[in-house]
Amino acid sequence: MSSPLHRHLPAPMRNHLSALRMLLVFTVVTGLIYPLAVTGVAQALFHDQANSSEIRTDGKVVGSSLIGQSFDLPKKNPEDPNEAPRPDPKWFQPRFSAGGYDPTLTGASNLGPTNQELVKSIEQRRSSIAKFNSVDPAAVPADAVTASGSGLDPHISVAYATLQITRVAKARELDEPKLRKLVDDHIQGRILGFLGEERVNVVELNQALSTLG
Repeated sequence: MSSPLHRHLPAPMRNHLSALRMLLVFTVVTGLIYPLAVTGVAQALFHDQANSSEIRTDGKVVGSSLIGQSFDLPKKNPEDPNEAPRPDPKWFQPRFSAGGYDPTLTGASNLGPTNQELVKSIEQRRSSIAKFNSVDPAAVPADAVTASGSGLDPHISVAYATLQITRVAKARELDEPKLRKLVDDHIQGRILGFLGEERVNVVELNQALSTLG
């Protein structure tokens, strides 16, 4: 119920005051109460996901299980921006990323499957990956030479993870069966049991690999 003073105000002024009250109410509800409620539920039920699915080593954040990253050797000349990255043979390698796994550059190359530039790049990647892993180019799976739509996908196919076992085992002087079991332990099933394919989160896999020495 409006106050006596409110009733004696001109109609335009009363409308403005009503609108102001509604603004204040919805500001509190949608700008304060709702965000706090959603944050509370997220922290209580989905704590890991709500905190970026962080991966920690010795208490320090080293990545996120939701975002892929490169595992390259240190640059020979850190001051040279044109020096091409060199994959580190001691780590399982992710798939190609159009944005270099930079979250601010998420996206694909937008090149179609018949684009000659893309076809040439894929063949070059296939040859390079085959040489790096000492396998036949025909054994290199499709995801190893193509990027995901976001360019940030941390997953690789089981085939690509398996292809890299021999190279990583040799570089780290580990037994292949031990390393194969590590890969098997990190195979994730299809989403909801029927969507997509089995996959391996290469960031989580390398995190586990770091504990083997």
